[in-house]
Amino acid sequence: MTWNVCAGTNSACPLYRGGVHELGWRVARYAVGRPIKPDVIFLQEFCSGAGAPLERWLEELTGRPWSVSSWGLVAADGSPYACHPDYQGRDRGAQSVTVAVAQDAARFEAHPLSSPPWYVRRAALCAAYAGIRVCGTHLSSGRADDDRQPGAPYRTRQVEELLALKAGLLGGDLNLTPGHPALRGAYRTYRECDPRNRWTYTASGKTASGKAASRKLDYLFAARVKRCHLGPADAPSDHRPLYVLMEGP
Repeated sequence: MTWNVCAGTNSACPLYRGGVHELGWRVARYAVGRPIKPDVIFLQEFCSGAGAPLERWLEELTGRPWSVSSWGLVAADGSPYACHPDYQGRDRGAQSVTVAVAQDAARFEAHPLSSPPWYVRRAALCAAYAGIRVCGTHLSSGRADDDRQPGAPYRTRQVEELLALKAGLLGGDLNLTPGHPALRGAYRTYRECDPRNRWTYTASGKTASGKAASRKLDYLFAARVKRCHLGPADAPSDHRPLYVLMEGP
C-alpha cells in the first residue's frame, strides 16, 4: 500500500493535527480493511511520532509482527521539517516518509535524493522484504518553491536515483502525472499497478468549470503485478490509498 495521509502541515486535510494514536489507528485500519492486505506500506506526509502507535495497531489488527521506520524531511537550514502539533499542543515529530513491513527487526536504509537546496531535502526509505528491496518515497512537489523549473529537473533526477536502487517494489507520491517524461524509465523497467491511471489526488481548489482538480500522483511499480486496488475517494486525506498484489517470482 502507498498513501499520502496528509497529516503534517496542510490545515485542509482531515488528519491535520490528529494525535499520533489516531494516525496509527487510521492507517492500520486502511491496511487491513481493503481487498488487498499489504505486507509492505509506504506512507508520505506521515508524522514520525506516530510510528510506534502504527506498529502496535498493525500487530494487534493482523496478529503478525511488524517493523516501522520513518525518515523525517529536513528543511533547507538542516532543521527537522516538523509536523504541526496535535490539537492538544503535543509534538508529533517530523513530516516523514515512512515504511512498514510485516516482519520483526527489519533493517531500513535511507537514500538521499537530489533536492532543491532552498527547500526540504527528499529521500527514499528502503527495507528488505521477502527477498527483495522495497523503497518508498515522496518526490518534490512541483510548486513554485519546489522544482517548478521547466522539465522538472529535480524530479527527473529523483526518479533516476530511485531506479538506481534496483528495488523489487517502489512507490509513493511521485508528484508527477502519467506521461511525464521523468517517468519513462520507470515504465520501461517495471509494471505500474494501475495502468487505467485513475485519479489519486484532489486539490483543494476547483477547475475553471467548477469541478474538483483531480489527478494521478501516486504509484506502485513492481516487476510483476497481479492485481491493483484503489482506495475510496472519501479516505481522510487529499490522496487515496493505492494497493498492489504482486505475482511471485
